Amino acid sequence: MIDYSDGMNAKKTATGGHFHAVRFYENEAALCRIVAGFLREGLSLGQPGLVIGTSEHNNGILAELRAREVDVVGLQKSNDLVLVDAAETMATFMVDGTPNGDRFNETATQIFARIRRGRSGVTIRAYGEMVDLLWKAGRDVAAIQLEMLWNKLARTNEFSLLCGYAMGNFYKDAGVLDVCRQHTHIVSSDGAASVSNVDTLLIGALPDLGKNPGPTSRHSPR
Repeated sequence: MIDYSDGMNAKKTATGGHFHAVRFYENEAALCRIVAGFLREGLSLGQPGLVIGTSEHNNGILAELRAREVDVVGLQKSNDLVLVDAAETMATFMVDGTPNGDRFNETATQIFARIRRGRSGVTIRAYGEMVDLLWKAGRDVAAIQLEMLWNKLARTNEFSLLCGYAMGNFYKDAGVLDVCRQHTHIVSSDGAASVSNVDTLLIGALPDLGKNPGPTSRHSPR
């Protein structure tokens, strides 16, 4: 199992920031396994989970959690594991094709409140792919704006966020750097998280793109 907590703590120590990782994926089954591992580790640490995905991915992630003997039924009943539809959630805050900051904050904080249930000091582990839906639709500017809203929200809310982007949406790496600049970590195909510093790391942090790896701060699987 990948220990994401080490990477989160390292990044917070270095920058005072939060954990906001991205996985560029080609294989949807592998993506679901990575997300399930990320969520399961958080659940074992007392961190509730949130998934904002397509119905296909939500079901795949649930299946992977069940395969890891996670009580998904009990967790969903207690709202310690919440899954919502990405397109439906996004529709609550999009205005004229652009994410509205106030509406986004309202939507996100309502979901967080549902999960926290009045508990203080609770860090939520979240996976989201609303940005991927925007990118697939050719609305890359809106996707970056949404990433920025997540980063702004992290100033006042405790959560660790993993985003998924389908690699087929990127032509010859176009836009990859823009996405990486909004994230603290990049997750590789084996689920390991490398610190994202695009000024020195650049596309070298993305071994799946066939580049030579650059310097990384990478932790190993257990």
